[in-house]
Amino acid sequence: MPPYIPLITELALLGLATGFLAGLLGIGGGMLMVPFITLILSQRGVANDLSIKMAIATSMATILFTSISSVRAHHQHAAVRWDLVKGLAPGIVLGAALASLGVFALLKGSVLAIVFGVFVGFSATQMFLDRKPAAARQMPGVPGQWAAGGTIGFLSGLVGAGGGFISVPFMTWCNVAMHNAVATSAALGFPIALSNALGYAIGGQSVTGLPTGSFGYIWLPALAVIASCSVLTAPLGARAAHRLPVKKLKRVFASVLYALGAYMLYKGVRGG
Repeated sequence: MPPYIPLITELALLGLATGFLAGLLGIGGGMLMVPFITLILSQRGVANDLSIKMAIATSMATILFTSISSVRAHHQHAAVRWDLVKGLAPGIVLGAALASLGVFALLKGSVLAIVFGVFVGFSATQMFLDRKPAAARQMPGVPGQWAAGGTIGFLSGLVGAGGGFISVPFMTWCNVAMHNAVATSAALGFPIALSNALGYAIGGQSVTGLPTGSFGYIWLPALAVIASCSVLTAPLGARAAHRLPVKKLKRVFASVLYALGAYMLYKGVRGG
């Protein structure tokens, strides 16, 4: 068997799984991709610190493709709040640029892994507890949405996720219906991914020790295989999201975040 066959198989299975999760949970699949790409790169001799950074960057780049497939399916159900996409996107672009072009390169991979674990765990707790927002609470005005978008874009740039781990709890806290929050988060994945992927590609040009097929911090072979497979299953996940009751959807969302956040927190504490 050619040595690249197992690698392609691993990446294809990862792509199929993350595509489904992207459509189901609006998380862009980054929560699953980052831990597994880190493991795959580490097994191929890439330094631990660099493997974490490349996993984050490659994960974000794949969300460019996953988000398009996912949002089309959600849009067919008239679930995307395009007014919220318009309000949050400008801040997302600014926050993502700050993270991927500046802060990302300065932080160690182990620190990024800890940031990943902490924020994912926090978001999972909010979703799992299913706290009911105050009935009068609504989404903030334009300045507030820009600020919220900036936070989502910045944190997404640090952990390589599509922003759903922040945007979904935030929108539901503001009394946006869960299915609308998931669908809108999927739509927000594209500007998050585009801004961050450009930053990772530019910021990683001078980095040494990158494996063959790298473009900055982005590992192109993984991007090609995962993206090709994830677009097949993202619509299936989106359709499933509209069949599940809200409470069950929140519990599924929280369970995925807990498991993967704990893994990356462990990696960070152990020094990458």
